[in-house]
Amino acid sequence: MTESGFDPGLGDPSRAGVYFVTQDDLHSLGVAARDAGFVVRRVDLSGCTDKATLLLRIGSALDFPAGRGHNWDGLGEDLRDLSWLPAPGYCLLVGDAGDLRAGNRREFDILVDVFDEASIEWARHGTPFWAFLALPDDAFAEMDAIGARG
Repeated sequence: MTESGFDPGLGDPSRAGVYFVTQDDLHSLGVAARDAGFVVRRVDLSGCTDKATLLLRIGSALDFPAGRGHNWDGLGEDLRDLSWLPAPGYCLLVGDAGDLRAGNRREFDILVDVFDEASIEWARHGTPFWAFLALPDDAFAEMDAIGARG
């Protein structure tokens, strides 16, 4: 149990990964991750529809060393390293991810894959790495409809 009383099981690396949530969920998840001793970083993607802005915002939120994380490979490498932010776990709270999803689905899908690969690598070392991407309510209805057909 965390100090906040909210314990979603964030300490289990086998459950960590990329999850779609609502904007309202981010605060509670951040509190729980902070209470677990994790490094918690917020990434604001409002109005973000291109790769350059996306990488800049993530790099800034995670304090990437100068000159790093400026392409997909670099982002993946840095997310699997994070040696400059030692912690028992990591939690990325990605706000307004729906803007990127709506404006550039390809880049959104690549971002999800990069986050997922980082989570898998961290789990191999027994460290939870969570990425919570906030999407608008209509995105969940769309995903449910696709899932029902697929």
